[in-house]
Amino acid sequence: MQYPQKDLYATGDDDMEWREFITLLSGIMPETPLGQIIKIRAEDDDDILEHFTSEQHRIRNEWRNRQLQETMKQMSKEEVMMQMKAMFKSMAS
Repeated sequence: MQYPQKDLYATGDDDMEWREFITLLSGIMPETPLGQIIKIRAEDDDDILEHFTSEQHRIRNEWRNRQLQETMKQMSKEEVMMQMKAMFKSMAS
């Protein structure tokens, strides 16, 4: 896979800078497989979520769980407990 004058698989001195990678990634069209995954992960509209397939729900839930785990790693025990308490409180109301 080539980008004009850039070998995306190159290693060493020709490594791609993060900013360049992000620029290329932001240009990915929604119709591509990666674009579809990004769209599924980012969806928050209840009407659209209601019509998701089980596979789309699986993709979204796996992403949300991974994000939650990363957030929890960065929080103190007290912060985690406060978040859990708030979550259960909102579920009960």
